[in-house]
Amino acid sequence: MANGSRYQLIEDCEATHESLYKFYAAIMIIIVILAVPLNASVLHLFIFKLKFWKSNTNNIFLFNLVLADILLLFSLPIKAYNFIQGERRSGNDAVCKAMLFMFFLNRGASIAFLTVTSIDRYFNVVHPGRKNLLKALKKSPHISIFIWVLLLPLTIPTMLKNFDCCNSHKTSKDDTLIKDVVDSLREAVFFTQILIPFVILVYCTVRIVNRLRKKTVGDKTKLRRAVFVVTAVMVVFSLCFLPCTIARMVLLVARVEEWRESAQDKATVAFDGLLVLSYLDCLLDPLIYCFCSTKFKVLYLSNYFPFLLKDGEMATDSSTAHTSNPKRNNVI
Repeated sequence: MANGSRYQLIEDCEATHESLYKFYAAIMIIIVILAVPLNASVLHLFIFKLKFWKSNTNNIFLFNLVLADILLLFSLPIKAYNFIQGERRSGNDAVCKAMLFMFFLNRGASIAFLTVTSIDRYFNVVHPGRKNLLKALKKSPHISIFIWVLLLPLTIPTMLKNFDCCNSHKTSKDDTLIKDVVDSLREAVFFTQILIPFVILVYCTVRIVNRLRKKTVGDKTKLRRAVFVVTAVMVVFSLCFLPCTIARMVLLVARVEEWRESAQDKATVAFDGLLVLSYLDCLLDPLIYCFCSTKFKVLYLSNYFPFLLKDGEMATDSSTAHTSNPKRNNVI
């Protein structure tokens, strides 16, 4: 270690601001404490009350979204422990790669299922009579299985320790063409998983909002609900994923351009902090499907917090949740 410089600490994946990283760890612990029971209760609802596999709705997509969030939550306590110990990642190679795999699998799955949910809303609102492949496949698990399978090869390139410590395109005498190609591929996967879905979400949101504005007659309730859903997805997406993506860009520029050690240190700490912020999607995703649908909210409250509902709402929920007609069970 050259004079114990902060730059060398960053290279070795050691936290340069231990008190700040302990604060990051506290945030992750709070997220786990709040998100585990919330996601578990929603998962229970999808399986035992809604029977999502029989539903003619987005429930299959949303079930997979819950599953992805729960997978990430299992790895957050380990990440928090590393931060408390003053390490940006686990010193164990297998644990480090497993953590990266879980993070990027969750990140990719969350983005993918949020995106297909918004696309489905777009077709239902903007092109209600048009047949499309998504509408045909969403009743079966095929499209969900395809998304999970597609994510695996995209996740594998990120399972490297030097990604976690942002040593991509590191300037050294050992640089090779193969290393540069691998680094570029890994970073391309990281950024395209965010930027392409974000463009799609913006397009779907704008088209749905325009559709609502142009509708002068008829019931606008479904349109307003669709606008609320895609707007909520955009808010979650923008809050959880865009900041860490921008921070990643800044950090890569700092490394490639060889900024001062203090600047690289600040960029590293900011990136790690915004990466912790991205874990909030495990807490915010359930709120989208719990509260963007009045029926789902009533169903959720009636099962877990019945004292918050009035008698009339309880009766409505009972007749809706237990009906055998899948079209009437269209809660999401």
